[in-house]
Amino acid sequence: MDIFSMMEGQLGVFLLIFTRVSGMFVTAPVFGSRNLPVYAKAGLALALTYILFPLFFNTDIQIPDAILPYSLLVLKEFVVGLLLGFVSSMVFYTVQMSGHLLDMQIGFGIVNTIDPTNGQQIPLVGNFKYILALLIFLAINGHHVLLAALFSSFKMIPLTQVILHNTLADIFVDIISQSFVIAFKICIPVIVALLLMDIALGILARTMPQMNIFVVGIPGKIIIGVFVLSLALPFYILFLEVAFNGMYSDIYRILSNLS
Repeated sequence: MDIFSMMEGQLGVFLLIFTRVSGMFVTAPVFGSRNLPVYAKAGLALALTYILFPLFFNTDIQIPDAILPYSLLVLKEFVVGLLLGFVSSMVFYTVQMSGHLLDMQIGFGIVNTIDPTNGQQIPLVGNFKYILALLIFLAINGHHVLLAALFSSFKMIPLTQVILHNTLADIFVDIISQSFVIAFKICIPVIVALLLMDIALGILARTMPQMNIFVVGIPGKIIIGVFVLSLALPFYILFLEVAFNGMYSDIYRILSNLS
């Protein structure tokens, strides 16, 4: 059967697939970037829908004739896409949060840079860690895994069969709590080094009261913080790979609770 004749009879199914794909493109990393024009996002979502439609076309799918039940189906499909994108973005939000904590400790808290991806101000170290995480994500083909998860979502959650369970709230609480733990683990080396420096500066201020400790401490914390940050960078890259693996497992855990 020609795909256009299929689409003519199942336009409602085509729009449901397009809604789920569009929902993921709103919040997913790389695909949801503000650097990507809206027309490019819509065209890419339409192209993916065109590819997925013959694979998941099923004449047994019942599309409601009334506008209200069909709108409810569209909303559910959009929520599935949003959840896929949001869970995949949690690692990057965690990286930005850890960068904000480090900026406050090092002394870069007053310095903010514009993140072109999200169009908002983020800390200096957070922006550096975010861009590095994004490069690693692309280097390990994380965007391919996102597309594979989108493809798997149509197998795990067939169209018109989305069920929002109460356990989703518990899963999201667990994911967000893990994000705080991961952010703190990323900050530990620099925070410990700066804490030891604060103790040393306190001892120095007691032994040499005539020394202006603020003049010495502010540039010293910047030097020590950047130095320890550069030493911990290889471990940060390895830690990101582990975090991305956890992100992939969270995506499929969400999908299993939506079916």
